Parts: sequence; C-alpha cells; structure tokens
Amino acid sequence: MKEVKARHPAGRIGLALGSGSARGLAHLGVIRALTEAGIEVDCIAGTSIGALVGAIHAAGKLDSLAATFQDFDWKRTLSFFDVVLPKSGLIDGAEVGALVREHVRADAIEALAKPFAAVATDLASGAEVVLRQGDVIEAVRASISVPGIFTPVRRDGRILVDGGLTNPVPVSVARALGADYVIAVDLNHGIAAGKNLKPLRGRRREPAGEPNGLARWAENQRRALAELKARLLARAPADAAQFARWASAEEPLPNIFEVLLASINVMEASITATRLGLEPPDLLIRPPLGHIRFLEFGRAEEIIGIGYESTRRALAALAPAGPRTPRQGDARP
Repeated sequence: MKEVKARHPAGRIGLALGSGSARGLAHLGVIRALTEAGIEVDCIAGTSIGALVGAIHAAGKLDSLAATFQDFDWKRTLSFFDVVLPKSGLIDGAEVGALVREHVRADAIEALAKPFAAVATDLASGAEVVLRQGDVIEAVRASISVPGIFTPVRRDGRILVDGGLTNPVPVSVARALGADYVIAVDLNHGIAAGKNLKPLRGRRREPAGEPNGLARWAENQRRALAELKARLLARAPADAAQFARWASAEEPLPNIFEVLLASINVMEASITATRLGLEPPDLLIRPPLGHIRFLEFGRAEEIIGIGYESTRRALAALAPAGPRTPRQGDARP
C-alpha cells in the first residue's frame, strides 16, 4: 500500500466528528489514516456517534473500541435496546453508557487526555448545547439521544437530545476548542436522496435462491425488528396494545422505525449541508456511506475501511502549496 505523505497543517489541529449512527464507525478509519499520515489531533468535537468515538479517542482508547465493534452482529446491536416504551424514547441508553465506560476510564471530560466537547440540543429551546465539562458518559448519552429512539438526558435543568438536530458536523465547536485547522467528517452526505425506504419496500419481493447482499440485509432487519417487537409486546398490556397497533403487519404505511429513521436522515442531511456552508472546515472528508443503514453495526469492517480509504484520498489530494478555494479534499489557506 502506497504511503500517503500529507502536508502537516500549521497550528492546533481540531477534529469534528459528525453524526450518523452505524456510519460513525467510519470515524475509526478516518483517525487511523490521519495517524498513519503523521497528523496528530489536538482537540476533538463530536456529535452523536461522533461524540462517542471522540470521547474514546480523547481518552486514548480507540484501538480497543475498534476491536469491540469488529465483533458486532445484529444480536449484539440488539443488546443495546434496553426498551422503556412508552416513555420518552424506545431505548434507555444505559447499555451505551456501559460501552463508553468500558473504554473511558475518566469520569469527567476535563480529565481526558485531549480537549473534548460533545454537542447536544436543548429540547425546550432548540438551542445547541456544547458539553465541555462534567460527566463524560452523561455528555455522550445526551449527544446520541436520537428523538423517539433514545430517552433524553436531564442535565443542569435542561432536557437534552441528539446534537444532530442543531450541529451534525461540529466545525464551530472544534474552533471554539482552540483549533486553527479543522478536519471534519461528514457522514450524512448522500444518505437521503431516494434511499430511505427502498430496501424496506422491496423486502417481500426478494428472489429465491442464494441471498444477495440486499436480501441478507433485509433478513437481518426482519430478525432484529421481530426480536425487538417481541420484547415490546412482553411489557405491560397497555404498552403492548399500543405497540401492536404501531407495528401491525397489515399496515400499508412504513412502520414507526422506518418513519423515524428516514425522517432523521432527511433532517440531518439538510442541516449538515447548511452548517457546512456557513462554517466550512479546512479539510472535509465525506466517506460514501449512503448504502449503510442506521443500525448496521455488523458491517464494521466495511464501514471502517471506507472511512480509512476516503481519508487517504482526501489527504493525497491536498495541494503542496499555494492558496485555493476550500472544497472537499482541499486545505484552506
């Protein structure tokens, strides 16, 4: 493999890791490629899955996180569904907190080896909330609290949800941490255009014979939702009756999970484009991950590899000298 020799940016380097659920595993490949190129990050800002990866990177434990996700499959993914229906979300998030605690030994953000901030959203005011101090696990939990999926986090008198609602790729936060040069990772590029529901619409029309990649994905999706549905129906009678109506197999419309996740994709892709237009990074990395769905953590090796190769290409495209207009793969003067 040809070694990438990147021009080392001047000043403090900040890393802005974007939201994207399972697509966020690409952050692991991005960081690996940056490290191999001799680029050491001085501070990290993360939103949602970017906050989870960012906190663990700031703690210096990223290798162990990569090893953990390499063993993920649908059963392990479902272990994070600590169901609490019909509260303010389907998943409590305690298992996600345990995952962070497994890799981050520090209790407070201030104790991490690198400056770190997680981005959340104040549900009452709609304001962006930057968490730079206090409990690191609580900060990550707030940042990943996708509305309707994870229960919100109550902190300092506010109800906090996913930072992707306000700042999916936190370039501005990385600069606020003191970065002179920001490398941003956008995982929401190209995820919504006609792709949100297609695999789900086709799941009853798969050809017979050896399953292809899409058929295998659909089968895993069915199994995962069937197991989750069973857990939900096993709860109190009132809860079960409500969920049974939502998940009815006779319902011609997309089910509640499809609607929630497709809506999140549309929203975050739009917000990402707007924020990046207003606050461009110095280097923008956009791994092509439109084919990866919300909970496909079982494809860790593939996703990490895409993040790695995308970063190598972006670094190789950096001009050796001279000013130019910022764009994907370009350095800003």
